[in-house]
Amino acid sequence: MSTAEMPEEANLQTGLSRAEWLGILSRAQPGDLARLAAPILKDLVFDWLRPPQVGLAMVRGRAGGTGTVCNLGEMTLTRCSVRLESGTVGHGFAQGRNRLHAEQVALLDALLQSEECRADLVACVILPLKSLEDGRRRERSLKAAATKVEFFTMVRGENPK
Repeated sequence: MSTAEMPEEANLQTGLSRAEWLGILSRAQPGDLARLAAPILKDLVFDWLRPPQVGLAMVRGRAGGTGTVCNLGEMTLTRCSVRLESGTVGHGFAQGRNRLHAEQVALLDALLQSEECRADLVACVILPLKSLEDGRRRERSLKAAATKVEFFTMVRGENPK
């Protein structure tokens, strides 16, 4: 079953869409992903549709988050695609040159498309990775907040009106 044919009810069971789980997997630290996914992926049989390839992707942004789109620069990206014995196709993307990370993302993407094992994978891999990501984001936010400087001006009373 392709992603376009996946019923929305299946995504409601776990509360995550395919785009969300791919984002969490792709942003995960490679060591965290390897630790959580190794027991699940160790004996998995699959075929390469696209072996891991390292390339560049253009990073785009908007001035102030709302302005016109501009190209910020390029970043290194690794991508791959796999097909499981069941015929399910998974795609993986990872920032940088880590081929194993992209492979693990693709394999987990293919497995997560199966309704039978989705809930277990979400509980064992996706939610722990999301929790780690949220913790790192909080730490960065607190560190940035500690450097906040507030400026104020005082009105001098020399020019009364």
